[in-house]
Amino acid sequence: MILAGDIGGTKTVLGIYAERTQVPGNPVHETRFKNVEYQSFESIVKRFLDQTGAKPQAACFGVAGPVKDRHCRITNLPWEISADEIEQTCAIPRVSLINDLKAIAVSVPCLDKDDLFTLNPGTPEPMGNKAVIAPGTGLGIAFMVWTGARYRAFAGEGGHTAFSPRNPQDVKLLEFLTRRYGHVSFERVCSGSHLPIIYEYFLENKIFPEPGWLKQKLAAAADKTPVIVETALENKVDICDATLDMFVHALGTVIGNMAVTLLPTGGIYLGGGIPPRILKRLARPDFLSSIADKGRFFSLCANMPVYVILDPKAALHGAAWYGFENLTDK
Repeated sequence: MILAGDIGGTKTVLGIYAERTQVPGNPVHETRFKNVEYQSFESIVKRFLDQTGAKPQAACFGVAGPVKDRHCRITNLPWEISADEIEQTCAIPRVSLINDLKAIAVSVPCLDKDDLFTLNPGTPEPMGNKAVIAPGTGLGIAFMVWTGARYRAFAGEGGHTAFSPRNPQDVKLLEFLTRRYGHVSFERVCSGSHLPIIYEYFLENKIFPEPGWLKQKLAAAADKTPVIVETALENKVDICDATLDMFVHALGTVIGNMAVTLLPTGGIYLGGGIPPRILKRLARPDFLSSIADKGRFFSLCANMPVYVILDPKAALHGAAWYGFENLTDK
């Protein structure tokens, strides 16, 4: 019996699977937790095990941050997670931590056609490298390499590479963000937690007016990102349209950077919570153009397949598959 988990900056999803064939559709138990309501990850695990009565022999958790020496400090959450501590305090014999984007990457070869939306069919190269870029609370990146028998997933932290402006508006945004953060990574632009900062940039510089009804709606919202995105998708207000446009173009830039860095000729997969919500916007030609805008490597990037992962629990399922593969007796 495997306990699998997806620990993001906002939520944690835990699932119990009795055998590999139960992944992804038939967990014995599955529960979603709001991270803000708990002081530590261990308290979530203890509550889940108390509620379910489950006694897993092993656990694998996909965590939103770099993993080193069986330990992770969550990037967008004040948590430190230790595999050793979980084994001791939660009475789980074998615990493994992997980066959440690595967990998504593990799931990619197992996804059905219905779990993917094709933005660009491209020309997939058999056994070519694959990349996963996931804008959610943060911006995660992972990649896969063919080993001769199967794909092996590797974690990265490419979302924290320096934001690279491509036009005068981007330069002004960079100056705005530099005053606020110092170092400006792509995650400061291409993530759900920072999308409202783009909106603030347009507002502070009086580039677009803000309707009174929208100001009130944003002031009342616990999370401004869905309000801005939904308004933009309905083409209601210029400032929301411009915010989402800048987000999408910057996302295209970071994907293009990963395309020439990793050469994922086997496919580029967009994960995270945001891409499925903005499919209509991503399907517009300017998004794929921003990916392929790499000068002499335009044709190479333009021929790379681009997909959106529609399975919202891909990281959970990847953690479960990784657990069965690496933590159970063969």
